[in-house]
Amino acid sequence: MDVNAAVAAASAIGGVCTGAFAVLAFRWSEREQARPTRSSLHTEAVLPPGVDTVLSVLRSSAVVLDEGDTVVKASSAAYALGLVRGGRLAVDRMLQMARETRRDGEIRQVELDLARRGGRGEPLAVSARVAPLGSRLVLLLVEDLTEARRIEAVRRDFVANVSHELKTPVGALSLLSEAVMDAADDPEAVNRFAGRMQIEATRLTSLVQEIIDLSRVQNDDPLDDPEAIAVEELVAEAVDRCRHPANAKHITMATGDTSGLFVQGHRGQLAAALGNLVENAVNYSPVRTRVGIAARTVSVPGGEFVEISVTDQGVGISQADRERIFERFYRVDPARSRATGGTGLGLSIVKHVAASHGGEVTVWSSEGQGSTFTLRLPSVPDPSATPPQDDPDDPEDDVRGDIRDDHDDVDGITDAVRDDIRDDDVLDRDDDVLDEDAVRDDHSVPDQDVVRDDGVARRGPARTPAGAATTLTRTATRTLPAPEVLP
Repeated sequence: MDVNAAVAAASAIGGVCTGAFAVLAFRWSEREQARPTRSSLHTEAVLPPGVDTVLSVLRSSAVVLDEGDTVVKASSAAYALGLVRGGRLAVDRMLQMARETRRDGEIRQVELDLARRGGRGEPLAVSARVAPLGSRLVLLLVEDLTEARRIEAVRRDFVANVSHELKTPVGALSLLSEAVMDAADDPEAVNRFAGRMQIEATRLTSLVQEIIDLSRVQNDDPLDDPEAIAVEELVAEAVDRCRHPANAKHITMATGDTSGLFVQGHRGQLAAALGNLVENAVNYSPVRTRVGIAARTVSVPGGEFVEISVTDQGVGISQADRERIFERFYRVDPARSRATGGTGLGLSIVKHVAASHGGEVTVWSSEGQGSTFTLRLPSVPDPSATPPQDDPDDPEDDVRGDIRDDHDDVDGITDAVRDDIRDDDVLDRDDDVLDEDAVRDDHSVPDQDVVRDDGVARRGPARTPAGAATTLTRTATRTLPAPEVLP
């Protein structure tokens, strides 16, 4: 008994000691966590009030350096660009600017090209601005200009290409008009020059129209009022558009079964996109070849899509050109494009139309064998085969359903009443026939000679007395059952 009591007392004392030690350790841990570190003391001591909050909301990458070129504060964007590594500023040119600004207090700005992390890809275009922050600190703000540079380059190239493309037909028209004036006495030359002027005017009109179409679809914005469009109609319209040039080159255009396939979007844009693909296939195919147009439904993780493929037996496209054929005004063969009247905007329009409709356009090609362009668009069910469904959460649908049910009940009762009336009318007509027969039997007279007004006698029955006709009048009335009242 004494041994058990001693063991219990020892256990109790050990538990109390353990609990006390745990409490002391917890208190000590909280005190250590609450104690500011050396770096935090340094940061809070040197940063002016409110600077930390302002730097956190800036879009630019921000870095604050102290008098020893140590990074006091850096935003997450600065780490993402690789400006700060190991607590130091990693770009020597920016570090030199910071030292010069700390020395003379002047604000400096420069644009630099920074290598990407890993050394892959094109360099980043940035704008760095350095300014003094207090007496010892320097603030560095870095703005990423890569995307702005790319957009500016695209805009600059577009303007240059448009100016060049417009200048060519306009200059040709000017020269041809002068030639027509000089050859006024030569009708044959005038006709020849006038025909050439028509060709250049058509080219100019096509170029302007494609520029307008491209400006409408290049934003890749979602469509406002899309409609369900049959793929069969789009294919038929594209084939009709290119039938004349295909017949001129003896090119056979074969289409597969596209019935029952529907896509949703803007009819004019989709027709133009598919027409551009078929037109390119015809223009870049040799004579007496074949252009095929087929469509199918495919299931991908994003849903069901309709793939419209246009295949030709042309010269093919090299790997280097396949990466750029969807750029504006890019031509694989400029000489062939001038011969066919191409503007270099057709495939760019196709790319933007596909993007605005939630799809994409891809290309497979082999030099000397041909190319296949595939336009992939989201599939939708046949609108004519899908009956309208009532929404269970819409109270108006419930009211419409009740009204339809009431109409069905009324129609059923009306049909029943109509059948009863029809049966009663048949019985009444039978009774009338019997009454008429009886009247004729009662009032019949033997045939007599009747003299007409012209004095010719004929043989026939005598006229029925006027009073006998009253027996044909039915005086009885039939009472119809009262219609039922719907609840």
